[in-house]
Amino acid sequence: MASRKIPPLLDMIAKLIALPSVSSVSAEFDMGNDAVSHLLAGWCESLGCATEIMPIQTRPGHSNMLATLGKGTGGLVIAGHTDTVPYNGNLWQHDPFKVTEADNRLYGLGTTDMKAFLALALEAASRIDPRQLKKPLFLLATADEESNMSGAKTLVDKRRPQADFAVIGEPTSMRPVRMHKGIMMENIRITGRSGHSSNPAFGNSALEGMHTVISALLDFRRELQANYTHPAFDVPVPTLNLGHIHGGDNPNRICGACELSIDLRPLPGMDIHELREWLYQRINTSLDASGLSVDFEPLFDGIPAVETSASSPIVLAAEKLTGHAAEAVAFGTEAPYLQAMGMDVIVLGPGDVACAHQPDEFLRLDRIEPTVKQLEALIHQFCM
Repeated sequence: MASRKIPPLLDMIAKLIALPSVSSVSAEFDMGNDAVSHLLAGWCESLGCATEIMPIQTRPGHSNMLATLGKGTGGLVIAGHTDTVPYNGNLWQHDPFKVTEADNRLYGLGTTDMKAFLALALEAASRIDPRQLKKPLFLLATADEESNMSGAKTLVDKRRPQADFAVIGEPTSMRPVRMHKGIMMENIRITGRSGHSSNPAFGNSALEGMHTVISALLDFRRELQANYTHPAFDVPVPTLNLGHIHGGDNPNRICGACELSIDLRPLPGMDIHELREWLYQRINTSLDASGLSVDFEPLFDGIPAVETSASSPIVLAAEKLTGHAAEAVAFGTEAPYLQAMGMDVIVLGPGDVACAHQPDEFLRLDRIEPTVKQLEALIHQFCM
């Protein structure tokens, strides 16, 4: 057993939830996560870990926490993110920043997605004898997963940590996930010329140009779905959603500008940068000779799709521990960033994605101890 102690598990969960750590693309909601990083670092140090607070250079007040127990090469990363999404306090029946135990659940912002998992990882680490570690165990807590992945990108830039395997505790209802779709979001702005609506010759309608662009996008979607499919996913094709449109200002003015924001979710094996080039080419071609101009803005860099081999030792171990075959999900995680550093990655956590990002988010009490035991077993297999 570890020689020094950490607080009781439920106390750790309560302390993590009590520290607001919302990350958001909107500055009015963004809070930073430094307090959570430092709290975790203190607990990790009490277990004998070498700890590091890794500031996010472009995001003051935001940081990763990396703790290492044991020495050598390879080993296992147990990872989670410390940030949460914004919340609608008026819709919560419980205090979002106070853990409430009721109905055999723990309610609070971040209980399922996914601050509580970090406490479970610490609990699992506290139950092992660090003297028996033959390979290092890394406890990783990242920033900004819910907004811009700056924490994960910082890890890749620094090429740390270096390990063979990783488990990310996103909410998967205790079922292992070895692949997920990617996501990219683009804003398309068409600029024309406004004018009096009584005569089309007085202007050049950006709204009509966007109609042409939408037709091109729907053709592009049909082509992608005809050429790419993966039966492991509930929706086995890439999706392209027309999410938000705005154009013009008055019925009696020819529309001078129109914007459309889209969401595209590629399958594993589809490259985001290549998709973006195809997308731009299709739209530019559709507007040839229209006299309209078009500008593109990636709303964020995008999250690549990821797939870990079904024969990977971490996948096989997770399947044996849970009794479930590894699955595929549509939501994105930090897995592709850890994979980019050479790790085989699974996603496996106790929360339910159905209540993530929802008022009265909760974690089932009956999943806490089984999750700790699963993590302890993975540490034994890959570090001891």
